[in-house]
Amino acid sequence: MPSHPPSPVPRARRRWSGLFTALITATTALAGVGASTLAAAPPAAAESNGVGQTPAMGWSSWSYIRHDPTAANIEAQANAMVSSGLKSAGYVYVNVDDFWYNCPGSQGPDVDSYGRWVTNSTSFPPSSSGENGIAVVADYVHSLGLKFGLYVTPGISDQAVSKNTPIQGTSYTASEIANGASEANYNCGGMQGINYSAAGAQAFINSWADEFASWGVDYLKLDGVGDSDIGDTQAWSTALAQSGRPIHLELSNSLDIANASTWAQYSNGWRTGGDIECYCGTNAAGNPQPLTTWGSIQGRFAQIAQWQPYGGPGAFNDYDSIEFGDGSTTDGLSTTEGQSQYGLWAMAASPLLLGVDLTQLNSTEVADLKNANIVAVDQDGIDARRIVSNVNQQAYAKTEPNGDVILGLFNFNGSGSQTVTVSLAAAGITGSAAATDLWTGGSAGTLSGTYSVTLAAGASQILKLVPVSGSQGSATYLAASSANTLSGGAAVAGCNSCLGGQKVGFVGSGGTLTFNNVNVSTAGNYEVQIGYLDGTSGTTGRSSTITVNGASAGTVTYTPTGSFANPGSTTVSLPLKAGSNTIEFSNSSAYAPDFDAVTVPTNPTTSSTTYLAASATLGGGAGAASCSACTGGEKVGYVGNNSGTITYSVNASKAGVYPVQIEYCDGTSGTTGRSATFTVNGTVVQTNVFTPTGGFSTPGTVTDYFPLQAGSNTIEISNGSAYAPDFNSIVVNQ
Repeated sequence: MPSHPPSPVPRARRRWSGLFTALITATTALAGVGASTLAAAPPAAAESNGVGQTPAMGWSSWSYIRHDPTAANIEAQANAMVSSGLKSAGYVYVNVDDFWYNCPGSQGPDVDSYGRWVTNSTSFPPSSSGENGIAVVADYVHSLGLKFGLYVTPGISDQAVSKNTPIQGTSYTASEIANGASEANYNCGGMQGINYSAAGAQAFINSWADEFASWGVDYLKLDGVGDSDIGDTQAWSTALAQSGRPIHLELSNSLDIANASTWAQYSNGWRTGGDIECYCGTNAAGNPQPLTTWGSIQGRFAQIAQWQPYGGPGAFNDYDSIEFGDGSTTDGLSTTEGQSQYGLWAMAASPLLLGVDLTQLNSTEVADLKNANIVAVDQDGIDARRIVSNVNQQAYAKTEPNGDVILGLFNFNGSGSQTVTVSLAAAGITGSAAATDLWTGGSAGTLSGTYSVTLAAGASQILKLVPVSGSQGSATYLAASSANTLSGGAAVAGCNSCLGGQKVGFVGSGGTLTFNNVNVSTAGNYEVQIGYLDGTSGTTGRSSTITVNGASAGTVTYTPTGSFANPGSTTVSLPLKAGSNTIEFSNSSAYAPDFDAVTVPTNPTTSSTTYLAASATLGGGAGAASCSACTGGEKVGYVGNNSGTITYSVNASKAGVYPVQIEYCDGTSGTTGRSATFTVNGTVVQTNVFTPTGGFSTPGTVTDYFPLQAGSNTIEISNGSAYAPDFNSIVVNQ
């Protein structure tokens, strides 16, 4: 069972990741990203017992049957797994959680002559020949072509210690191996720890494992495991290995991430958190209803990001039961929310162990549970990285061995729609890709750059992206790369959700981050994606000044991402020269966000729009005049002198810093010409002193960089004390 206290208190249950049919490669590298080769961290040496090479699929008794497992209701669930078609879709485990053994009270589980738990013979009656009742059910499950799982907790029963039962095959006894410390058994209690340095301790666990093997157990959940139970975990791993039967070992619950490598070494999977069940009601028959809530599912998004580096073939992160398939009244999730839970678990390569009543499956939802496309996403055994976490917008991506990318987009919000936007470069697509919606099987078109989708409350979309040959690529530069320059307090820190597992913080207030050697082949304006983390509360986040090759390219204000552990992204338009460039982030007065990476496309943007001064809004004494050498044959003069203004209305496809070419005429003698102030959307951005052009009918050009918002913008030219040059046009490159 999960880990639960005595009924009706919830207990945390762990999950069972097991053997399936297909064998998939381990966590793959996110390749093809320019200056940085990104690879997902492989799990530490996984349990080598030959099982659990793909995430387990099946059913567990805790969520629905809970405290009342019997031979009859377990066999009924096994039959339903077959008749519903779930077995054919890959679901094979039928797992009995807690309450299969006799529990007379606080003195601990009843024990046999060797100190091992005794089967509740009322719930699981023995066969006429005397075969143990659990073995009888296991035989039935096996007869259907399925596998059977069982539950145990660390330690030894107080009853075994008080009776000083012998340890099978040895001269040792229970009291010689017990250490007197209380051990977790959530519903029965009465367990105490084992001193594994004592002679006979391993032999006791071996005898118990041998008994389970003789009953036909294929999967064992060891519940109530904490850091103090590493000895139990190692002992059970050893015991199952010597039993002669391949048995999957799953640990539960809320395992410590600091010991992830240990859990991987000795088990096939581990519960990363508490129970998914809400423990919030029962139906008229006394069965749990609903089983969970969307709020319980929401708690897994961050866990999946945090544990992503540690799962893989042989040892998977377990996010608990799938509570989807019986309809919202029973399981507590709408069909949309249930699809999102299922899709999120698949993105994370979690075990898919159903907790619902298989005898009452909803025909629409059971079809979703059998969706071969989504099952394949789970069974690839690859844990997805979180690439977007802007509070209610979440996205995860993983790269398949053949180079295809699986992209999952989720609306975290349970009450309103959200638009989720993701950079395909962050997902691992460096050009364009043909997209398939894996829920429907239909085409989602050819995607490139960024992709956005509006999702209903609690909804999701799972896409397969197949790179299109010959499409434009991009290069990703990691903030924490040793090729960059960090100064003034800026520092590298760990970040599980970031592209390279690290980020750079303490930028601003004296700290700067400079990306060196950002290379492009052609000079121009590039749509540069900035990966950042901003835990500011509210709707407006921190800001940074961006300097390109020593020249200011403007200031960007970021949208909060919900946490300084959750990456988000924004795209700005930056002018780059052919060859090597530097991009510096700073803030002279406050801290900027933390930074993950920048992604630069292979080619610059080519779109430009010309705005004529004579067609703009003129204020004060500013007026149009003919100019045969000027674009359009006209210019605007008498700008400035605290009166004349030109106001252009400019459209931008997205927010960013844009290069703006200014065409002007300045007949001032000497080397220094007139000046003008530029105001963008009501904010003064800079004052330029122009170089004389040789005459007021002789045009020249200069390029400046202005921050524009998505949609409509205003750019005003003025001078509060003297006349500015005459102006012909501006050209905005996008």
